[in-house]
Amino acid sequence: MFEGIEFANKTFFWLLLLLPIAIAWYILKNRQQTAELKISSIKGFKIANSSLPKFKHVLFLFRLLALTLLIVAMARPQSVDVTTKTKTTRGIDIVMAIDVSASMLAKDLAPNRLEALKDVASEFIKGRPNDRIGIVEYAGESYTKTPITSDKAIVLRSLDAIKYNTIIEGGTAIGMGLATSVNRLKDSKAKSRVIILLTDGVNNAGFIDPKIASELAVEYGIKVYTIGLGTNGMALTPVRLDPRTGALQYERRQVEIDEELLKEIANVTGGQYFRATNNQKLEEIYNEINKLEKTEIEEFKYSNYDEKFRPLVILALALLMLELLLRNTLFKSFV
Repeated sequence: MFEGIEFANKTFFWLLLLLPIAIAWYILKNRQQTAELKISSIKGFKIANSSLPKFKHVLFLFRLLALTLLIVAMARPQSVDVTTKTKTTRGIDIVMAIDVSASMLAKDLAPNRLEALKDVASEFIKGRPNDRIGIVEYAGESYTKTPITSDKAIVLRSLDAIKYNTIIEGGTAIGMGLATSVNRLKDSKAKSRVIILLTDGVNNAGFIDPKIASELAVEYGIKVYTIGLGTNGMALTPVRLDPRTGALQYERRQVEIDEELLKEIANVTGGQYFRATNNQKLEEIYNEINKLEKTEIEEFKYSNYDEKFRPLVILALALLMLELLLRNTLFKSFV
């Protein structure tokens, strides 16, 4: 009955304690008003078969119900419809620069570096509903996979479609990947602009020096978080294609990541450098970046109150009027 109902003045429910007192008073008064007459025989009296006197207590029941309804009405039952509107006061534009060179198929992360990254990055994207995100791919050269957009479905589809291929020139052009990311963000009107640059190697391709690209990021006020991806030591890494089957052949190779360069890029641009040596560490890094780059959101709540006490008051008055009418008509001889 009261599902979804709140009471604005719950203290009035204490008045319900008056009901047992009223019942006790009514019982006591009824006994005092009932006169007794002792006679030796009633043979001379005509006995009426009317059962109406037995129902006179209904009048008190009506009054009791009316009092209960009035107390509940004073407690102000109401339904509350709460609507929430959020206003993003500080938007963030993020570009994820992803290394897609052949070494990203190394199996030191499960099932390989690229797939592990895609799993973690997708959760990161889902956790940024109020920000715009874009994707840049790079190997020996770089290109924009997805321009910055607020449509997360598009970004997630683009991320899922990233696969190693031989169309992009081989190698690792960190400077090219960073420069392309800066180019996507330089005209952004967002108050905060961030690049998450991930690589598993050293800069060995491209015609843009990574230090020049990082200076461009500083010029446009873009912060760069860098991630070195790969275990410490040896990793099962693809080295060639089998000429007969076309399948990748793997060998254990030393993991080489230019950590000094990645640290310098992060420090110069005001970001941080992270090293991901396994799946769990990679997930922790993206969670940490998620915490560092928080979007400020202002929430507004609007409450619409629908008062429910009026029907209770009307019903209580109807019961009192009915009691008064019956008292002065049908039960006039008995009360």
